[in-house]
Amino acid sequence: QVQLVESGGGLVQPGGSLRLSCAASGITLSDYDMAWYRQAPKMERELVARLTKGGGTFYKSSVKGRFTISRDNAKQMVYLQMNSLVPEDTATYLCHARAPWGQMWGQGTQVTVSS
Repeated sequence: QVQLVESGGGLVQPGGSLRLSCAASGITLSDYDMAWYRQAPKMERELVARLTKGGGTFYKSSVKGRFTISRDNAKQMVYLQMNSLVPEDTATYLCHARAPWGQMWGQGTQVTVSS
């Protein structure tokens, strides 16, 4: 079955950290550019971080220096380490896989930053 499954979300206080995980199945992860998007209520979905199959990275300006995207192709896993979280990071975080022949999305994991 071809799917992306996220985990690791939850409730965290401002200044805290979370590590999101994305487990890929049914695809060869090394063939894909991988990314994390997020979507807050009534807001557009936005790209948070991307890690290409060649190792290139992109980060949304507001998360640079706080978030780190990584991947383990052997384990078919993608991660997003989030540090120094702020309430504005509250959103559903979605894993995304992109290749010339298509793309896929995970179902998302909720991150809530609140005291």
